[in-house]
Amino acid sequence: MKLLIPSLVIFLISTNLFAYGADTSHQVPGKFFKSTIISENVFLLQGEGGNIALLRGNEGLVLIDAGYAKMSKALEYELAKHGGVEEVVYLINTHWHADHTEGNAFIGDHAPIIAHKNVRSRLLTRQEVKFFNMVSEPYASHAIPSITFDKAIGLSINGETLEVIHFANGHTDGDSVVFLKSANIVHMGDHFFSGFYPFIDVDTGGNVRNMANNIKSILARIDDETIVIPGHGPLSSKADLEEFHQMLVETTAEVEAMLIKGMTAEEIQAEGLSLEWEDWSAGYLSTDAWIKIVIRCLNTPMP
Repeated sequence: MKLLIPSLVIFLISTNLFAYGADTSHQVPGKFFKSTIISENVFLLQGEGGNIALLRGNEGLVLIDAGYAKMSKALEYELAKHGGVEEVVYLINTHWHADHTEGNAFIGDHAPIIAHKNVRSRLLTRQEVKFFNMVSEPYASHAIPSITFDKAIGLSINGETLEVIHFANGHTDGDSVVFLKSANIVHMGDHFFSGFYPFIDVDTGGNVRNMANNIKSILARIDDETIVIPGHGPLSSKADLEEFHQMLVETTAEVEAMLIKGMTAEEIQAEGLSLEWEDWSAGYLSTDAWIKIVIRCLNTPMP
């Protein structure tokens, strides 16, 4: 199992500062993205916040997620290597959380934003993530998705076919997973935290059982050669995603068995989980925090 302190809580310094025919010498930011070439036209950008995918080609740039607002200067610097932010023709949001959408305010001045209809609804209104004591105020009009869908939407550009599919009520109520068919790449959004316990936003429709079921469906759509981009964590494979799915299913079963015995949340946390899951707390959620989330999911009716 791969272990990496998540990009949500650290700054990764870019090791790919060479330009793609563009002058990036002006306004050098204080923070950087680490840029990894995944295929001829697809790049992974990792910094503080969720993982961003960049598709480039003659028809312009497509971004999957936009990160935190405080990383927008770094994103502008990175995009300059590919022709500049003016070349962005679409931005896809995988869900509404700020570490994936605050950059909408930067990109939305240049390109339309695509997302599930529930993402638009949430970004239009005040939201809370009580688990982290975070509040998200309504976004400006240009930072709101203008192209929305219910179940799925397709996009053909730069010789690539992107399938953006809604997988309901896993991490939130508006999660999308993006399949890049020709490149055999999938961007999971926060349906996948590679190598560590995920955050599930129960208050906005997330549920651990739905997440596990959704991942099972996604696994059936990909093969052993598929490159898997998690919402947080290192570039991964189908085997890594299978391991994550196993963790979700088995830790949930362990917590449920203790609840059936009549144990309180505090007693379950004191008991802990099987030792095989110990390394999964090496991210930013402790085992106690993960148990708390699972209990909330089990005690909340699935949407």
